[in-house]
Amino acid sequence: MRKILETCPSCGGDLIVTEMHCTACETMVRGRWEPCRFCRLDAETLSFIESFVKHRGNLKEMERELSESYWTLRARLNEVIETLGLEEESEPSHDPIAELRRQILHQVQSGIIEATEAARQLASLTRDEPEE
Repeated sequence: MRKILETCPSCGGDLIVTEMHCTACETMVRGRWEPCRFCRLDAETLSFIESFVKHRGNLKEMERELSESYWTLRARLNEVIETLGLEEESEPSHDPIAELRRQILHQVQSGIIEATEAARQLASLTRDEPEE
């Protein structure tokens, strides 16, 4: 199924829907509608979302079917959340261990380190934490 055009093929400006026709009775409706958030996503992202829903949000199941690592799928999910503008704003953390964890996970997401190396680094952070 073809997606609705999102940008003007001539100048690249945003397009809006202004008219719709019923295929059964030819009723015509005019107005101004903007495409939904999902209409603006590319085909690959939509396919990822369909797979995510199909597997009821279970990334481990998606990992088996798609032959992609859990961390790659997790990174893709984070990208979808960010693209859709659904990321919750949070207070910046002053916890240095939490910040190190975020940095390690960002390195995996960016392809700087492998997931196995990240797991080793995260495990060493856990071992190095002071006991209360």
